[in-house]
Amino acid sequence: MIVPARLVHWLRPLARHLPESIRRPLRRWYRAHAPAAGVDDPAYLARLAEETSIFADQEDVHDLPPIFHYWSNRFLRPQLEAFGFSHPDAFFAHYLASAYADAQPARGHARFASLGCGNCDTEVRVAGLLVARGIEDFTIDCVDINEAMLARGRQLASEAGVSKQIVAAKGDFNDWRPAIRYDAIIANQSLHHVVNLEGLFAAIDAALRPEGRFVTSDMIGRNGHMRWPEAMEIVHEYWRELPRGYRWNVQLRRHEELLEYWDCSSSGFEGIRAQDILPLLLARFEFELFIGYGNLVDPFIDRSFGPHFDANAPWDRDFIDRVHARDEAEMLAGRITPTHMMAVMRRRPYDGPRLHRAGLPAHACVRPATA
Repeated sequence: MIVPARLVHWLRPLARHLPESIRRPLRRWYRAHAPAAGVDDPAYLARLAEETSIFADQEDVHDLPPIFHYWSNRFLRPQLEAFGFSHPDAFFAHYLASAYADAQPARGHARFASLGCGNCDTEVRVAGLLVARGIEDFTIDCVDINEAMLARGRQLASEAGVSKQIVAAKGDFNDWRPAIRYDAIIANQSLHHVVNLEGLFAAIDAALRPEGRFVTSDMIGRNGHMRWPEAMEIVHEYWRELPRGYRWNVQLRRHEELLEYWDCSSSGFEGIRAQDILPLLLARFEFELFIGYGNLVDPFIDRSFGPHFDANAPWDRDFIDRVHARDEAEMLAGRITPTHMMAVMRRRPYDGPRLHRAGLPAHACVRPATA
């Protein structure tokens, strides 16, 4: 039996009020009976309208509270530096420079694409880093569904002096059909907005040159950016230590005595299929690099509760340090899996280097289906 999309669209608001113990089996049943999402599906079009509206006026989609930057500089940055870069922009620039070098002997000009680029702010900064290295003969085709954001991207590129390198074009990555082949394709925090992951990954595979790279930084935790039960149990241990004022959800404007489940994918495409990203990538590509990180610490440094923490206060810093240490121990023990990744993938066959954090290769970071 196939579930009509219009019926699902009508029932979804009612289902949000059901307890998680009922919603979970309902979601499993729906996935088994739902039709494949398509760009002409009414439910998809409704979500697309929501997504476009949400981001139309967001000039900074990566704004995070100071406590996030304390954590990332103290703990994440050293992990990245072990692989030759110190932050996400440098990560993308590092691997686009490698792709550029591979393109030089045969073609000279390198062609890159960025999928779900939003305001093109990352792409503009990465282009600037490449130009600063003396690499100028390249183009980044920036693809996004939101024309308002693309317009901001064109303005940013002009102001940064990289208009020659940045080409912003409207397109839906759920139905992406490139007409050319690329030396590298990047996706920065955009895959967790994709419904048709299978179609997109097939298109990327087909669009990459044989030596091309697929470079991404993204979320790979539970759909809707929720915690899996085994992680939520540990988060609640630390949650009980929080002062009452720290338990106010800034975004949802509600007090949470214990952190509650909130499915961000209930509107728009936020985290719509996050948990499927890594398994599907493993099924299609080979990993040149995989860096998995973060899980338990996420709720304490995000936009909902992170603003309560003082990045200069000893108790706050010590609390984050302790949660991070537990995070690392639980991931390395295999009891929880990372919710974030930075990865570089190659088309098959691939027999080059394979880099990852000790004890955390990509295949070990997929949550077992039996969990």
